[in-house]
Amino acid sequence: MQPAKPFERYQRDALRIALSHYVTNGLSAALGLLLITGSVHLLLGEFAAAAASVGVLVCIPPDQPAPKRGKFWQLLPAFLIGLPLFWAVQVLHAAPILLGLLLVPASFLAFLAGGWGKRGLPISISVMFAMVFSMAVPDHSNSVTNLATSLYFTLGAVAYLVWATLANTVLNARYRVQMLADTLVALATLMRSQAQQFSPEKVPEAGGRAPLVGTLLQQQAALADQLQAARDILLESPGNTRRQQLANMLMLVLDLRDHLLVCNLDLDTLKSHPGHEPVLGTLRDVLAALADEMDGLADGLLLGRTPVPFASHRPQLESLQWGRDGMVSGNGAPPAILAMGMSSRIGLMNDEGLRLLALARGDLAPNVSLVRANWQLFVSPTVWSWAPFYALWRWNAPPLRHAIRAALAIGTAYAVSLALPWGSHDYWILLTIVVVLRGSLAQTLERRNSRAVGTLIGCVLAGLLLYAHISPLLLLLVVTLAQALAHAFALRKYLVTAVAATVLGLLQVQMLNAGPSPVFDVVERMLDTLLGVTIAWAFSYVLPSWERGQTAALVRRALAAQARHAHVALGLWQLQAVDNAPEIQWRLARREAFDSLSALVQATQRALSEPRAVRPPLEPLGRLLALSYQLLAQLTTVKTMLLQQRGRLTPHEVELPLEQTGKAIEATLGAAAAPPRTDQVAGTALEWSVLGDPFDGDLSPWLLRRLQLADHIALQLRANADQVVRELAVPANQSPEA
Repeated sequence: MQPAKPFERYQRDALRIALSHYVTNGLSAALGLLLITGSVHLLLGEFAAAAASVGVLVCIPPDQPAPKRGKFWQLLPAFLIGLPLFWAVQVLHAAPILLGLLLVPASFLAFLAGGWGKRGLPISISVMFAMVFSMAVPDHSNSVTNLATSLYFTLGAVAYLVWATLANTVLNARYRVQMLADTLVALATLMRSQAQQFSPEKVPEAGGRAPLVGTLLQQQAALADQLQAARDILLESPGNTRRQQLANMLMLVLDLRDHLLVCNLDLDTLKSHPGHEPVLGTLRDVLAALADEMDGLADGLLLGRTPVPFASHRPQLESLQWGRDGMVSGNGAPPAILAMGMSSRIGLMNDEGLRLLALARGDLAPNVSLVRANWQLFVSPTVWSWAPFYALWRWNAPPLRHAIRAALAIGTAYAVSLALPWGSHDYWILLTIVVVLRGSLAQTLERRNSRAVGTLIGCVLAGLLLYAHISPLLLLLVVTLAQALAHAFALRKYLVTAVAATVLGLLQVQMLNAGPSPVFDVVERMLDTLLGVTIAWAFSYVLPSWERGQTAALVRRALAAQARHAHVALGLWQLQAVDNAPEIQWRLARREAFDSLSALVQATQRALSEPRAVRPPLEPLGRLLALSYQLLAQLTTVKTMLLQQRGRLTPHEVELPLEQTGKAIEATLGAAAAPPRTDQVAGTALEWSVLGDPFDGDLSPWLLRRLQLADHIALQLRANADQVVRELAVPANQSPEA
């Protein structure tokens, strides 16, 4: 397959974005805003429409593609918490001091919603929007008018709750396809990065290799997050053939991810042999071709086309010449055996890719029993619980510190806005604080830069539109498009959101509550944004929650997940199982292992933006992450043998080593400290000469070798984890040797 030209790649990427789930969701939100606001405007007038639009805007942030079950309850907290605060701001509008005394504690409570994790952040934003946008409504001294304004707010919010719930139901089938396509694209991206590791060029370990390893870790973490988002939608109620087909395809993607993880086992050893380039080049080409095929499959799904068939790569793999073309033995490891094992693992990826294609084309019936056994276990809970807040009331809890930090920033920004000579739109500074200030310095810095640049671009665009005196209908369409872009890219590309939100805010002010000078509005918006991002940046250093303080807990979680995964993957009971129960338990343990590593990777990446003096020990953390994925790869290979190649194993030879290795890894990773180890697990050390052809014959020697390597990696992993914990115990301003 010829590589795509640059223009073709840009065109393909643009089409994928246009057909993505987040753009679809953004358009749905914007259409809801347009219909609700327009209807209220026609029935009740301009002011009612303005107040109703605030109710809609408050409910939009938590409106993301979600399972149908629980969608309404996912949105409801934003309205229930936002309504009384919207009304309270209306009542205190004419009393700036009292209003400030409300904003600070209310902001603290709003940002405490971060205790709900990713689900809680949109609720925090919505609650803050309710207060900030209420400040934008014209001042009313009449309590009856305040009540009417709150009723209009309620009308818009309730209408949008209904709209969003119905739209999510209508779009559910499309979301399933889009989520699967996004997952396939993420998998293809990781495949290409893995293929780069097969490059025959010698890359210095201290030079160009490290960035590729870092890229792989980031892409592994991104794929883990994407897979969970896809699980939540695709595995919900797979009641018809199409849903079962898509859900089964997702299960195959999970298997492909596992095979991809293990495809480069023994790669470094193989590279140490001369003459490896021809074989590695072929394996790299096959892996890159598989990535292109996954991309093509994703594009076919997005466009609603029957995927184009692709040929099996098995003949290409089987035609490789083992032990020839200069490949000679060395270091006691025959390269032919290593290359054959690697080829066998890539061959399994080829087989899973062909099954994916057959499912997508309808040539293969979905595995209904497997899908139904998985769907309830892998979907994230949708109910709201108070349990996460019970653990927040300790001084070092990041959500608590962030809530205090945000409340202080809002209070300071409000005081500054009252002292400004213009002060006609004091809420703009607060709005900037709300959308920029995040729980970590890295996220705040990213948003700070995007917000400042995006506001500048948005002000220029809005100024041009205002000077052009476009028609009200065209202005309404521009506002709708701006809302769609602002919501669609809030979690993907915040610069786009910042530009669109600036245009949206300035045009809404001009339409609904126009000031004396559109030019002054643009200039004022730029100045207020600069003030807001400066205050948010400054307060990101107040009561900071450095990643160093959370790293030890994340390391313990990762070790516990690895120990649990080893226990399940090496369990003897699966050899006699006649149902899917062992595989389901393994999939759950595997998910937690990947999720725990994803959290640790993201924390490590965020730490790179923090001051050097407070960073966690990045070098041992990098080794820990690399070893963790290596251990997952070894155990996944063992699990694949037990699941798919059970008939090629000799039970009496593997049962005792399985039991010994499982207990040894659990003891190594599960204890509070690494226990002394003098025993040799999995029997005596195997010689490479006993490893046979992985395509045919007994696989027991291969399994025993994997068990030995897994145990050795577990020991290294524990040593690195202990080093990380020791260095974390040293105060941040001291060296470990002090």
